Amino acid sequence: MTRMPEEPEAFAEQVAILLKRLQPEYDVDLVGPRELIVNGRRLDLENLFRMVAHEPNRGMEIVEHFLDQLFASDAASMSDLPFDLARTRIMPRIQPESIFEHLSRELVAHVPYVNGTVIVFVIDMPQMTVSITTEQSVRWQISMEELDDIARANLDAYAPDFETQIVESREGGRAIIIAEQDGYDAARLLLSNLHQRIAPQLGGDFYVATPARDMFLAISSDPVAFRDRLQARVEEDYRRLPYPICSDLFYVTQDGVAGTIGKLAA
Repeated sequence: MTRMPEEPEAFAEQVAILLKRLQPEYDVDLVGPRELIVNGRRLDLENLFRMVAHEPNRGMEIVEHFLDQLFASDAASMSDLPFDLARTRIMPRIQPESIFEHLSRELVAHVPYVNGTVIVFVIDMPQMTVSITTEQSVRWQISMEELDDIARANLDAYAPDFETQIVESREGGRAIIIAEQDGYDAARLLLSNLHQRIAPQLGGDFYVATPARDMFLAISSDPVAFRDRLQARVEEDYRRLPYPICSDLFYVTQDGVAGTIGKLAA
């Protein structure tokens, strides 16, 4: 059999089985669709899933080759990657605090954020992303705050010309969707020029929903009924989509981003 499962979670389960067969000494855990934790590090399978979807008849071959290459050398863990080589590949991702139910908080390089989330950092490679550990940051002699600055600067430069889709409601509300589907849609909440780019189209300060990693929805502050209607949809997306982040809205102003947990009222 050369085909891999087409359903994301079944696909990840099969990858985990193959990885344990290739590397029986590794500790491999499935923590979500298209996501494994290997020896305490997060391994995103999104790109591998897309590669297999492009050539489904060679699925097993593609996965086995990917795993062979990934874990064939010390480069697999990126633990020895010099900072000068890693610097331009460091990217941010927003994650819920609940990731620490599966990972040790002390081992994961991160900074606290709002709405019960944290910002973690990954090394973005052509076929995978691997999380950065606190051990690596110590080896690089880089603080969490410096990692945050570097990751945000890389995000700014990553895709500065992203496209937006505008949705208008009959009651006068507006929403803007960013859907690049590159693994960093939700992370674009961290863009330094987000307010400058979006506010003129939404009439000033606005809200952003990031129910999952590949979802970004900016919402005008008024009318309230429009905002609340979209937030109900956001809560539904948070429950059903892979890589969930947050069901609450983020409030974006010229001065920065604030959380809204317990603050919004109809």
